[in-house]
Amino acid sequence: MPLILCGTPIGNLDDAAPRLAATLGGCDVVFAEDTRRTRILLDRLGVDVPLRSYFAGNERQRADELARRLESGETVGLVTDAGMPSISDPGVSAVDIARSVGAPITVVPGPSAVTAALAVSGLPSDRFVFEGFLPRSGRDRQARIQDIAIESRTVVFFASPRRVGADLRDIAAVAGEEREIFVARELTKVHEELWWGALGEAAERFAGDQRGEFTIVLARAHPQPPDMQAAVEAVRTLVEEGEPMSSAVRIVAERSGVSRRTLYEAML
Repeated sequence: MPLILCGTPIGNLDDAAPRLAATLGGCDVVFAEDTRRTRILLDRLGVDVPLRSYFAGNERQRADELARRLESGETVGLVTDAGMPSISDPGVSAVDIARSVGAPITVVPGPSAVTAALAVSGLPSDRFVFEGFLPRSGRDRQARIQDIAIESRTVVFFASPRRVGADLRDIAAVAGEEREIFVARELTKVHEELWWGALGEAAERFAGDQRGEFTIVLARAHPQPPDMQAAVEAVRTLVEEGEPMSSAVRIVAERSGVSRRTLYEAML
């Protein structure tokens, strides 16, 4: 029997569709990111089925059980705390497990903070990228922010209440304080806040610890001529951090738009 990925409300439980209740009610078991939160949803839907936890810290331990249940013919539902499983939430591993044992996979679509925020932002939605949560620190964080700063498509990403101020501040330092931005806090919930403005203003407005979950939509970058001097400095920084010259040149060339050959010659 199938693994069913079930989208759940991102805040307002009244957003749950009738099909969600019918599907979960027909499951033999539901694997949930947080069984306590899912129990609240199931009670609201009038559904009583066994729950098993399935979150980032125990996916590997649950793999054998999930495979066994699917192989034995059980119908297994998969939900996360809000939105679609596997979208910056547990779920990808469950899909892999179902495929490995030949179990059918299907989906009950539901609300998404990504598309909801993008729609209400008013920013171009014909082409966009989703970045999930930014890395907390280190070179991975710096690289991601550099990529976001020059991204030619609208960018959507999540931010935790404790890190949203730092995320906005660090992006503003690279992308510029005037870049247009939309910030959604607690989408569809009682204390929903929707904010439009400039990136620098947002960094000030949401500095320090906040409350609630954030979905942020950043306007795409306007094409800029390659900055050779900045590219050279970026290569030097990477080399000083231990990156081989050829690798550093390749990385910076891809990010900056400067010709790799020209940049390598400039470094020599």
